[in-house]
Amino acid sequence: MKSVTVSVDVPHTPEEVFSFLDVMAHHERFTNHYLTNWRFSGPDRGRGSCATVTVALGGTKTDVAIEVIDAEAPRRIVERNVSAAGRRLAHGTYTIERQENGGSRIAFTYAWVRAPVADRLLAPVVRATIRRANRTVMHRLAAELARHVSAAGS
Repeated sequence: MKSVTVSVDVPHTPEEVFSFLDVMAHHERFTNHYLTNWRFSGPDRGRGSCATVTVALGGTKTDVAIEVIDAEAPRRIVERNVSAAGRRLAHGTYTIERQENGGSRIAFTYAWVRAPVADRLLAPVVRATIRRANRTVMHRLAAELARHVSAAGS
């Protein structure tokens, strides 16, 4: 299946963005419209940081195990997502690019490594659903970053 990428521009530096995204627990704040019941394990940040969440999308619910498998400050964070009893394996990658105005462009790419037959048969619908949910994620991420950076600066 083709990957899905969404992005948002924010007025924060890549270092500020990375510092926020590197903490797994922060992700609940901007994804809780479709990822619920967060359970954390491993370190709070960086490689090995883990969460198990319940995903409610497209009228279905499933648990997903998320683990940070790579992080390169302040440019990139890669997560491995496993669900559907191991039949679905994907990578979620945040890339952070410095913009000329001093801000950052944050892109999130969801790329399937392995997908159940139903996902493959309904690929256009699955991809559209993921794209729509993740566009909302990016807008909510921008708002949470603004709150976080403002609170840290106080």
